[in-house]
Amino acid sequence: MTTVLLRKEGLENWRNKKWIWVPLVFILLAIMDPITNYYLPEIIESVGGLADGTVIELPDFTPEDAIMMSLGQYSSLGVLVIILLSMGTIAGERKSGVLELILVKPVSYSKFIIAKWLSLLLLIWLSFIIGMLTSWYYINILYGEIAFTTVLLVIFYYGLYFSLVCTLSIFYNAIVNSPGLVAFFTILTAIIISVVTKLFGKHMVWSPAKLTDHIEEMLITGNVTSDLISTTIVSILLILTLLFAAIYGFTQKQKKGS
Repeated sequence: MTTVLLRKEGLENWRNKKWIWVPLVFILLAIMDPITNYYLPEIIESVGGLADGTVIELPDFTPEDAIMMSLGQYSSLGVLVIILLSMGTIAGERKSGVLELILVKPVSYSKFIIAKWLSLLLLIWLSFIIGMLTSWYYINILYGEIAFTTVLLVIFYYGLYFSLVCTLSIFYNAIVNSPGLVAFFTILTAIIISVVTKLFGKHMVWSPAKLTDHIEEMLITGNVTSDLISTTIVSILLILTLLFAAIYGFTQKQKKGS
């Protein structure tokens, strides 16, 4: 049954052109900063240059710096795209009445949630991989070579943060009726995690909000640190906890008929 539901979600994403525009957006986010920073002097010159006497010294960016530029865009705009994309995954169907039509069939609540979750993860992970590989291609041309295995590690570890955001959105979809409230609570939760991590940074090196910092450290040192491993474990545990909570919350909500 999960496979059938997953195929349905994949087909719906195709009909909505999500398999086209989401990867394109992720490609744009990944290459925007590396390309813009590399050609910034030419861009400034093409618009008339600087005033006489004005000097701007741009740093010499390394390939690792360029990778972090891509992740910087994903940390802000990428997360926002995921939230806006997923905020109506279940809440939208509940609001339109489509959900009741689907659940009339012998569909278990757990398989329904898992299918929604897997479908969203598949779309986001594929888009993220395509975006990062495109970024890696341009970085090798513009900034210098960076190992393919290093990029794969970056994709894996940062993909966990995207997976956490997706699961958080699915959780709120399962218990909230309004897509707008799903987006609000997901963004609010992400902000709270980030703020708390910054306030208690020394005691929260395992926080998922620290993934970007740990990945940067991995790029600089060339080693996967213990902090990165602990953050990975915590992120996976949080994802699984939120998924089970989403299944439980959705089941209780449907049984109450609300």
